[in-house]
Amino acid sequence: MAQLKVKEDFVHEIVDIDTIPVPYAGINTFNHYPYTRELEDVDIAIMGIPYDSGVTYRNGAKIGPRGLRDVSMSVFSFNHRWDTEDFSLAKACPNIIDYGDVGAYYGSLSTQVMFKESYEHAKRILESGANLMTLGGDHTIPYGMVRAASEVYGKLALLHFDSHQDSWPSHGNYSHANFAYDLWEEGCVDDKHSVQCYIRTDFEMEPGIPVPEYNIIFAPEALDLGPEALAEKIKSVIGDMPVYLTFDIDSIDPAFAPATGTPVIGGPTSNEALKVLRNLEGLNVVAGDIVCVAPTLDSPAQTTCFVGDAVVQSMMCLMAKARLARKSK
Repeated sequence: MAQLKVKEDFVHEIVDIDTIPVPYAGINTFNHYPYTRELEDVDIAIMGIPYDSGVTYRNGAKIGPRGLRDVSMSVFSFNHRWDTEDFSLAKACPNIIDYGDVGAYYGSLSTQVMFKESYEHAKRILESGANLMTLGGDHTIPYGMVRAASEVYGKLALLHFDSHQDSWPSHGNYSHANFAYDLWEEGCVDDKHSVQCYIRTDFEMEPGIPVPEYNIIFAPEALDLGPEALAEKIKSVIGDMPVYLTFDIDSIDPAFAPATGTPVIGGPTSNEALKVLRNLEGLNVVAGDIVCVAPTLDSPAQTTCFVGDAVVQSMMCLMAKARLARKSK
C-alpha cells in the first residue's frame, strides 16, 4: 500500500494516500465503490443498464449509468438527510459494490438481450441476499429486475414515481410505456398494494382490456398533501409487502431535473421528492431503479445527474434500513 511521508513541520503522522478519495481519479464507479461481481457478504449491488431503445421522444438515457457514476464521484455524501448518531449508510451496509453494466447491445435484438441479461444478473444478485439498485436506462428496464425479485421474494408491491402511468399493454412491442401493465399481467406485482405517485398524465384503456387497480396519486393531490403526509399515505397502502421502487426522474418537475426524455411540468421540487423518500422509512424495499436520466440533455452544471444521485443514495438508505429491520427480528 502506498504511503506518503509528510514533512514533520506540517503533519506528524503517516498519511495513507490510498484512503483519500479524489473525484477526478480512479475507475468511474458509483460513489467510489469497488467494481466487482463477487457477491459474498455484499449488502447492496449497484448495476447499470445503458439502454434507451424504448423511448418515444428524446433519447440519451442510455448514458444515464455513466453520467450518474461520474457525478457521484465528485460529492462525498448525498445522504445527509439520513445520517444520524444511530445510522449511516456506510455503517449499516459496509459492503456496497458497483457490479458494472449489463444488457448493453444494439440492433434488432437489443431489447431481448437487455431483458435476458438484466433478469439473469438480478436473480443472481438477489439470491445472494444482496439488495439491488439499478441505474437506467429508460423505463423499459424494470422487466428483468421485477421478474427476478418476484421469484425471490414473492409478489411485490410496486412503488412507482413518475409523471406517466406507463400502463399500456405492450402486446410484445415493448417501450417505456408498458412495464407497469405487463408486469401486473404476469402476476409479479400486487396492484392493490402498489402506488403510482406524482402522475400528471392520463389515458383511456382500449375497450375490453382489463385494467390494473393501481393506487394512483396524481401530482396535485401529492403536492397538496406535502411530503410527510404523502409518505404516510403510500406506506398505508403498501404495508409490509416486499417493495420494488422504480423512480423516473421525470416525476420531478423539469425546472429541477430537465435532462429527461419526456418531461412534464407540474411536479415536485427535488427537495420535496427527497423528503418523501426520507419519510418512507419502514418500507421493505428489496430492489429498485432510477430511470430516464439523460446526461446529454443536462445543463453544464449537471443538475439532473446530481438530483438523480441524491435519489439513488436515498433509495439505498431505504434498503439499508429495511436490512437492519429484518436482522433485528
